[in-house]
Amino acid sequence: MANMAAKLRLPDFKNTQWQALAGPVLIMMILAMMVLPLPPFMLDLLFTFNIVLSIMILLVAIFTQRVLDFAAFPTVLLFSTLLRLALNVASTRIILMQGHQGGGAAGRVIEAFGHFLVGGNFAIGIVVFAILVIINFMVITKGAGRIAEVGARFTLDGMPGKQMAIDADLSAGLIGEDDAKRRRQEVTQEADFYGSMDGASKFVRGDAVAGLMIMAINIVGGLMVGVMQHGLSLGDAGTTYTLLTIGDGLVAQIPALVISTAAGVIVTRVATDQDVGEQMVTQLFSNSRVMLLSAGVVGLLGIIPGMPNFVFLLFTALLLLLAWWVRGREMAGKATFETSETDDKRQREASSAGEASWADVHLEDTLGLEVGYRLIPMVDGNQSGELLGRIRGIRKKFAQEVGFLPPSIHIRDNLELQPTAYRILLKGVEIGGGEIVPGKWMAINPGSAIGELEGDKCVEPAFGLEACWIDEVLREQAQIQGYTVVDASTVVATHLNHLVMKFSSDLFGRIEAQQLLDRVNRDIPKLTEDLIPGAISLTTLHKVLQNLLTENVSIRDMRSIIEAMAEAPTQQQGDPEELTALVRIRLGRAITQQCFPGRSELCVIGLDTTLERILLQAVQSGGGVEPGVAERLLIQTDSALQNQLAMGEPGVLLVNHALRAMLSRFLRRTLPQLTVLSNMEITQDRTVRMTSMVKE
Repeated sequence: MANMAAKLRLPDFKNTQWQALAGPVLIMMILAMMVLPLPPFMLDLLFTFNIVLSIMILLVAIFTQRVLDFAAFPTVLLFSTLLRLALNVASTRIILMQGHQGGGAAGRVIEAFGHFLVGGNFAIGIVVFAILVIINFMVITKGAGRIAEVGARFTLDGMPGKQMAIDADLSAGLIGEDDAKRRRQEVTQEADFYGSMDGASKFVRGDAVAGLMIMAINIVGGLMVGVMQHGLSLGDAGTTYTLLTIGDGLVAQIPALVISTAAGVIVTRVATDQDVGEQMVTQLFSNSRVMLLSAGVVGLLGIIPGMPNFVFLLFTALLLLLAWWVRGREMAGKATFETSETDDKRQREASSAGEASWADVHLEDTLGLEVGYRLIPMVDGNQSGELLGRIRGIRKKFAQEVGFLPPSIHIRDNLELQPTAYRILLKGVEIGGGEIVPGKWMAINPGSAIGELEGDKCVEPAFGLEACWIDEVLREQAQIQGYTVVDASTVVATHLNHLVMKFSSDLFGRIEAQQLLDRVNRDIPKLTEDLIPGAISLTTLHKVLQNLLTENVSIRDMRSIIEAMAEAPTQQQGDPEELTALVRIRLGRAITQQCFPGRSELCVIGLDTTLERILLQAVQSGGGVEPGVAERLLIQTDSALQNQLAMGEPGVLLVNHALRAMLSRFLRRTLPQLTVLSNMEITQDRTVRMTSMVKE
């Protein structure tokens, strides 16, 4: 029975790709209408289909939340225009051939539009038709075309800035590779859409002009055919053929007007999570004071003698009723907020009145984020706070890149802070902070931006770059000028990500070390069962991993780290510093790749032979480096580092293996941009070239 059911299974329409036939079938229909004569009933069906299609297009445009949700609109616009023109050709043929038979010769739809809508008066019909064409051509189509043209230009000009913003979010860990690829594709599709709309709007304008010309040609041609071929009087021919032409023009121009309106809706909307109807209702009728003032103005007009008092006073009453309803919703929301505050206050008072207990002892959070009261919506899940999702992305990206899961970030409000300020805490101590402006965008100058922007000057908190806070309307202009534009939550998330990476060694405690060891034991238990805690204690493992993190070395490759420890001589297995040096040699390929991504030749800073000999003697004697030598070493290294960075090369100092640990500890506090590598950490397949030198 199962096999029989499988044999009798209906075809899958998705697999047959029937949608791909829609375009060719429509083109064949349009060509057929232009070439083949159609009966009146078929014309009625096609004109009705054209009206239904235009209404559907308008509704889809209204309910669309983003322009890319209706990316096929330019193509739909082209096909609908061709369909109307083909219908004009088909209707013109039947009007001229059979128009002498009466009003129903070209079908019931044209007859209805020619008699019912304009009362059978061809003069009124000409006026109405001309008004519709003027509205379509001069107002809607012209405005939509101009907006599409400007939108296309600004979208194309803003593409580099948008790409930079995506790269910044990707680097900060706010998004992954898949999200970045999707957003880049959306930027490209948006530029293509506005470019297509700029061209497609010309079809609509041409259609309006063609409608006027077709009407004039039909009237003149109808008079000639009626008088010369069918023997009608000039008045009868004018009435008959003009009414049919007016009906034909109206039945074509009304759908054209609807589709032009849809084009205007598409290009004038601002992308939010609401459609056009929701935007208009929520933004027009959300303020009770606006409706009260409007009711007052309309009411004053309504009591003036001679005015349509009933209509004006009716709208006054409706506005007052709407204002009362909106005001009630505002007061209900405020009462709920005050009740919540009162309950919290009572709870605090009740808890403070009791006896002290161990419950009053609060352990310090490893990571904390405190915000002013104006920033609470950014971190409130009930208010769709964007920052919460970004923080989750930061922790996930950190775990994937560094090799351990950072502690959870405890977020709370702090009334002692400025309303728009925030600060980031590590074990209760502030390690960073700043102020942001909710509702505005930070335009960051990466060093290559052109021109000035209107806004409040500031400094980007994570990297200290020049920036300013700008309004939403200046966002695309800033991107065109080369600024990196990010919203307020991205500023905080980038700062937090920078500090989490910077203090990764402080975040890696014994708890994290034990959790990481448990993770390794679950996947490769044979690797650690004889080593930890037998030969190497958890404390030693923790110290070695912390040493690696201090110098920004990822600990993802736990297999190599543990194998290097296991292969260490017995006398070195209790010394974290010696084990760190051995582990770094084992991780040499990854460390080199991190410092020189995608390069086969390594351009590094080297040590002068004389200076290297002095430092080796100091390390071997155990007495340390003389103060004068240390000062000159610091000055010369700083000079070599600046020279290296000016050449566009990584700031890497390559030294003898015995000197690496000492020089790294000595230099990293003063020169955090410098990375000190051992010559034993460089793999043999890499070529080393000294581009700068530190001399004695």
